[in-house]
Amino acid sequence: HAGRGPGGGRMTVGEIRALLREDKADPEVIAALAEDPRKGVQDLLAAYMRRMERANAEMARVEAMYQYESEQYKKGIRYIAGIDEVGRGPLAGPVTVAAVILKPHWFAEGLNDSNKVTPHHREILAEKIQKEAVAVSIVSLPPEEIDSLNIYDATLTAMYEAVKKLSVPPEAVIVDAMPLHFSVPTLSLVHGDARSASVAAASIVAKVHRDHLMEEYDRTYPEYGFAQNKGYGTAEHIAAIERYGITPIHRKSFDPVRSMLEDGR
Repeated sequence: HAGRGPGGGRMTVGEIRALLREDKADPEVIAALAEDPRKGVQDLLAAYMRRMERANAEMARVEAMYQYESEQYKKGIRYIAGIDEVGRGPLAGPVTVAAVILKPHWFAEGLNDSNKVTPHHREILAEKIQKEAVAVSIVSLPPEEIDSLNIYDATLTAMYEAVKKLSVPPEAVIVDAMPLHFSVPTLSLVHGDARSASVAAASIVAKVHRDHLMEEYDRTYPEYGFAQNKGYGTAEHIAAIERYGITPIHRKSFDPVRSMLEDGR
């Protein structure tokens, strides 16, 4: 009976606390608890209701990120690849692209543009995406290819390669801002990592993968702070270049590295 403990008597506050830890309590129990005069019970119930409101709001926020995918789902298209890159701006390290095909309306709490997610939660989300997505591929192009092609063309090359590497061929593509051309419906979406669930998932996978690479480089080249700056041109990073010179993972076509090389420094 709602509000009754195992022995048939009124549930203790401790039993109610344990009950309300569940993701979704029985509506009859909630109705019974609303009539319980104990302040401790009412405080627990109020906290539970706030948590449910936040959870519902988060589900609605993530579902809204399926606006562009849903347009394709309505046409019978299920396999939609979201594509995003990370690492176009750094002085060192690769540019990394991920392509991700999610299950329709797949939900993960906190799914968003990778820059809006904490590093700890990015790790959790990346693992969940890798485990539960229909398909995931990652391509990193090293500095020498970036220097050879230029960063824009290197990014395009990595994006096309990431789509090719998907284990399931996409029936549509959504990409963050870049002008890609495929034989399937393709949407280039400005700020796509904040507007499309598929692109957001790709941004998280790419960011976590590249961050791990830069942390590995940090162990090889500890003077440059790659674990912290991820290759971006922070004041400390530039000071390290001036003091220790460039490494094999620095981009020779990017200033100030290029200028330093031209000056013979």
